[in-house]
Amino acid sequence: MSSVHVAKDPASSRPAAGAAGRRRWAGWPAWRAFLILTAPMVAGLFVFKYVAIGWGFLLSFNDARGTIALGNWNGLENYRRLFTDPAFADSLITIVLFTLFIVPVTFALALGLAVVVDRLRGGRALFRTTFFIPAAVSYVVGALIWKMSLFSGTPSGVANSLAYLLGHEEPIGWVATVDPPLYWIVLVTVRLWLQTGFYMILFLAGIQQIPSALYEAARVDGAESGWRLFRYITWPGLRNTSIAVTLLLIINAFQAFDEFYNILASNLSGLGGADGRTPLIYLFQTALGEQNYGAGSAGAFIVTMLIVLFTLAQGRITGFGRTAEEEAR
Repeated sequence: MSSVHVAKDPASSRPAAGAAGRRRWAGWPAWRAFLILTAPMVAGLFVFKYVAIGWGFLLSFNDARGTIALGNWNGLENYRRLFTDPAFADSLITIVLFTLFIVPVTFALALGLAVVVDRLRGGRALFRTTFFIPAAVSYVVGALIWKMSLFSGTPSGVANSLAYLLGHEEPIGWVATVDPPLYWIVLVTVRLWLQTGFYMILFLAGIQQIPSALYEAARVDGAESGWRLFRYITWPGLRNTSIAVTLLLIINAFQAFDEFYNILASNLSGLGGADGRTPLIYLFQTALGEQNYGAGSAGAFIVTMLIVLFTLAQGRITGFGRTAEEEAR
């Protein structure tokens, strides 16, 4: 009696092999899969961020001119030079004054727009998108548009055309005019246009998280006016959002560079008298212009510490992160 040998189809073994592979991967601990997935990102973050920060900190204690190599240690000389340099002190004063102005103005505009857009019965999405679009524009592009089109200084510029309609016959050099410092109008308006819509969205999200039942209860109690509803319901409900927006505005203001550099580029090179040099512009010119990387690194850590101190002080004053029980104590 003969037996017939039937060849096994290779495809029939694939499901079994796939099931075995799945069982093998299922037996892996979760932490191994986590390490495999996150290792490339962690390695890149460590090398290109934390190693760079550590190297820059060590470089701030070196006389590193034209090189980023360590070895020529000079202690605190770079820090002493910066604190005794009038130009660096002026840049710090400039950025502090800019911060004190731009933060409350942006805060008020963003909050006001959020309240108005939230109360619209129709077209809310349209206005929300319209106000948010400038946040997607590069600061460099926005600065160049402001400088070369809106405030170009030529008779055909938008600002000069409006000034002509108001009776001013001579064209105004907005960027070049130092007395009075009209260039600050250009710097402030472009910053407001670029960032107000973003913070409006944050406030709008916070307003929409406030329960509508609170407004209904307030109306039952007699609070019919919009101002009373805002004062007793909206504003207290936006406490954490307001603190977070203020922190972001302070950090963003101290990091001002793009619009100042691109609008006042000719002035910063010595062709004008506009005093709009921020600390980052000063450090950019020190590190890349003079190739004094040691002093540039020292200045970067000084500015970082100022940002940290300002944000910690603001968080301490406003009680950011405290629980309701801690606030009641």
